[in-house]
Amino acid sequence: MPKPDRKPRSGNTAVALKYNPDKDYSPVIVASGHGKAAENIIAIADDSGVPIYRDDSTAALLSMLDVGQGIPPELYQVVAGIYVEIMKIASEKKKADREGLL
Repeated sequence: MPKPDRKPRSGNTAVALKYNPDKDYSPVIVASGHGKAAENIIAIADDSGVPIYRDDSTAALLSMLDVGQGIPPELYQVVAGIYVEIMKIASEKKKADREGLL
């Protein structure tokens, strides 16, 4: 699976979410930034093996929230769609890793 493009983009924004269903009522913003900070968030996620979903509009919307804040109900559907895509990415990566081992 190709690595994400780390080249700076105009208006580069990144938001990192975490979700622990045993602890959190909704996903929580754990990092948010623009420009160089966004590049660092993406690099850390990539280096840590965290799936990256790219959607500039959603990142811009989520970046308006404070770090530590849970996602408000109005954004549940948007964030659920992100998690579905991330699960697909993770499944494809797992499949590719398995096929590479055979």
